[in-house]
Amino acid sequence: MRSEVFRVARGWIERGGLALSALALVTSGSSAAAQYTQPWHGKGTTSAQAVTASRVPIGVRAVASVGLTVSDLDKSLAFYTGVLTFQKVKETQRSGPAFEKLVGVSGARARVATLRLGDEYLELTQYLAPRGRPAPAAWHSNDRWFQHVAVIVSDMDRAYAQLRQHDVRPASANGPQRLPAWNPNAGGIRAFYFRDPDDHPLEILWFPPGKGRAKWHQASDRLFLGIDHTAIVVRDTDQSLKFYRDALGFEIAGTSDNYGPEQENLNNVPGAHLRITALRAADGPGIEFLQYLAPTTGRPYPRDEQANDLVHWQTRLLVPDAGLAASRLEAEGAPFVSRGVVAVADTAAGESLGLVVRDPDGHVMHLFEP
Repeated sequence: MRSEVFRVARGWIERGGLALSALALVTSGSSAAAQYTQPWHGKGTTSAQAVTASRVPIGVRAVASVGLTVSDLDKSLAFYTGVLTFQKVKETQRSGPAFEKLVGVSGARARVATLRLGDEYLELTQYLAPRGRPAPAAWHSNDRWFQHVAVIVSDMDRAYAQLRQHDVRPASANGPQRLPAWNPNAGGIRAFYFRDPDDHPLEILWFPPGKGRAKWHQASDRLFLGIDHTAIVVRDTDQSLKFYRDALGFEIAGTSDNYGPEQENLNNVPGAHLRITALRAADGPGIEFLQYLAPTTGRPYPRDEQANDLVHWQTRLLVPDAGLAASRLEAEGAPFVSRGVVAVADTAAGESLGLVVRDPDGHVMHLFEP
């Protein structure tokens, strides 16, 4: 069932059509799976529908893609396709009242490119109007707006050499790090943080035998294999689980307690001590919580962040019923970016209904129904 769900979803994403209108019927089985400026839980709505919906997980079917806002789409395309070997699937322009309501930006007009690496998708969005703001200066990996995608590599040394050959700016200290053997859930993993042309953090990741998903250990002549997960900094793991596990329906796939000099070098944060929680839906990349137990000095998500700002990331989640998803999230008091559920009816966007909300820390989730 898992492979069938994503096989259908992949074709729909690349065609940009509405081929998944009956996906809820295909995927009727159960899915697999820190503080924003306003509390996530609250009074919310008291409608009968919302009260009923609040007792049932939304049932996210897949993480369809991860997206980020860029200043120059052509420059970013050259980086992601030329250095990291993503393939460009399509490019569209989006504008109009429905798009403005969905992203919460008046007069929004954007170029959007969909890229593919292996089985996973990345969306790059350049806002032609209005132009957004640059990312906050001198970000740190423990700031709560931090988000990255982890790109799996077949050979860490070759991948690192590829980045150096293209003068890619590092974000980690002292090159790729091998996590220590004493850590049962992370020992032997090699990782390195770096930056894209707009200073967005990215990670290359290599799994030793016995760790990571089986697909990452299949024989391949490719160096960059795909996206394993998107990682987000959270203030409180337990609070975030109420959103992602209890409301959205993700399942915990693994946990780890990471600290020591290797972790400090990887995150480039002295004294870094992280509680890490990996979550998954039935298909697509995972979502990984990074809770810094130390230091706890990371800055909160910018209160007035908008989709056209360069700090912006969003994760697109395929759901069976956008209306019920909105009722559940409204009942829980989740902050909405969109003006409720938006009738997109846009084959280029690949959705009929969509809504955009923030998690407990301000990270943006774009839920859509085909």
